[in-house]
Amino acid sequence: MEQANTYTAFEGGRLINRGPLPDVVLGIKRRMGRTEHTSALIFSDATGNTMDFNFQGTEKDVLRRLEVFVKDDAAPEPENPGPGRPRLGVVSREVSLLPRQWEWLASQSGGASAVLRRLVDEAKRKSTDGNSVNRIQERTYKFMFAIAGDLPGYEEAIRALYKKDRKAFAMRMEGWPEDVKAHALDLAGPVFEAGAK
Repeated sequence: MEQANTYTAFEGGRLINRGPLPDVVLGIKRRMGRTEHTSALIFSDATGNTMDFNFQGTEKDVLRRLEVFVKDDAAPEPENPGPGRPRLGVVSREVSLLPRQWEWLASQSGGASAVLRRLVDEAKRKSTDGNSVNRIQERTYKFMFAIAGDLPGYEEAIRALYKKDRKAFAMRMEGWPEDVKAHALDLAGPVFEAGAK
């Protein structure tokens, strides 16, 4: 499942729901019944952050509150008769450069816009590997701190995470609730592929 758009809910050490935010929130609301408070924690799989949510009222009230967090992807994009190529998602914005930078851009083939797009794409490719590993470690750390910070082996597991040592990471989580261990391994998976230990 694509982690950028998924959320995972835990109650104690048990995974109770995972999926898009509206599904997770409504699943918790239905599980709660008439009570208005829950011990469930909702985590963003992309960032590891916990999310506070007000479950008071009806499902309709909960959905209304959810609109703050969820962009309506079904809404049609407004037509933009302005410059650019809207079908390709090109957005026209102002760029401030020094005169020597404009001169260099003008001397490149394909025009300034094409050169800038290539430069941005190249910079993204170069920074992706290191940054993504750091982001994955950070999201895993946040999840583990919130749900497993007082469990035995926690500090050693975090050290193994940052050393990219999968075997030690898994070993330090022995005795943890299975759902917590499985989710931590799932979140951290790409770190260990990069570390190849």
